[in-house]
Amino acid sequence: MYGTPRGEWRSTRQRAAVLAALTACDGFTSAQTLHVALTADGVEVGLTPVYRTLHLLESAGQVDMVRDGDGERLYRPRPAEGHRHYLLRRQCNLSLAVDSDEVERWAAEVERVTGFHDVDHTLGLSGICDSCRAGHEAGRIGT
Repeated sequence: MYGTPRGEWRSTRQRAAVLAALTACDGFTSAQTLHVALTADGVEVGLTPVYRTLHLLESAGQVDMVRDGDGERLYRPRPAEGHRHYLLRRQCNLSLAVDSDEVERWAAEVERVTGFHDVDHTLGLSGICDSCRAGHEAGRIGT
């Protein structure tokens, strides 16, 4: 599990519940999915505070965010070793961390050459995994 978010984090019951629910998830999840899980667990929290908490966690560098094929933001706690890049499976929404040393070197070089500081970047990779592809092709065979 990761530490308390940096920045303006005022601990509330709802924020703690969102943080705990996010940490309990396998892989990336949406604000709506978190909200449904929290409500099912009896936590009284609106969707807006869920979004606000996730935005605060993202701003503080405590979560990684990717967009699914529809553009929806999906979140997961950032590992202790820091910023990562993921290959997101478009159909099943599972994710796989990918080696991104080359991307990180490129971003550092852009920062150095341009004179910009604290450069942030986002890299989105998505595809269809073998299991989803096989299932899709098997479904087409019968039609």
